[in-house]
Amino acid sequence: MTSETEPLTLVLVGPMAAGKTSVGRRVARRLGVDFVDTDKQIVAAHGPIPALFAEHGEAYFRELERQAVADAVADGGVISLGGGAVTDAETRELLKAHSVVFLTVSAEAVADRIRGGNRPLLAGEDPIERWKRIYEERRPWYTEVASTTFDTSRRPMQRIADEIVAWKREQR
Repeated sequence: MTSETEPLTLVLVGPMAAGKTSVGRRVARRLGVDFVDTDKQIVAAHGPIPALFAEHGEAYFRELERQAVADAVADGGVISLGGGAVTDAETRELLKAHSVVFLTVSAEAVADRIRGGNRPLLAGEDPIERWKRIYEERRPWYTEVASTTFDTSRRPMQRIADEIVAWKREQR
């Protein structure tokens, strides 16, 4: 619940290329709150994510991510998390106090979205097969933290955003 002293907070989780940023921007605009992409915050403060992975490893990146998520939910707004944020138990615990939307997407729909991208966890092999494995590994964590689920596979992002806004307004 949101009160005058507690900012509206809505968190978007889901696999890489599910549309968290695209949908999140639209939802934030409609709700009249700030939009935060935790991956973009990390890049602004620490440099490109592929370089962080290469130089310091995934564990270091997850520490930075955990802090970015904690800062973002403390400030409120619509917050898009990186696909792997839910792999961290402390982050999942933090999310329990907030409205969390799990954006799902099919492998077929995501294929065009990830081509030509610079996603370190998809490097070095068939990116679609790797994406599928990562999604299946993380799906239980997405489900664990989710308050509701919306599929982005074959529907306009604006329609999905409108439905999320309607859902969030019902929660108040």
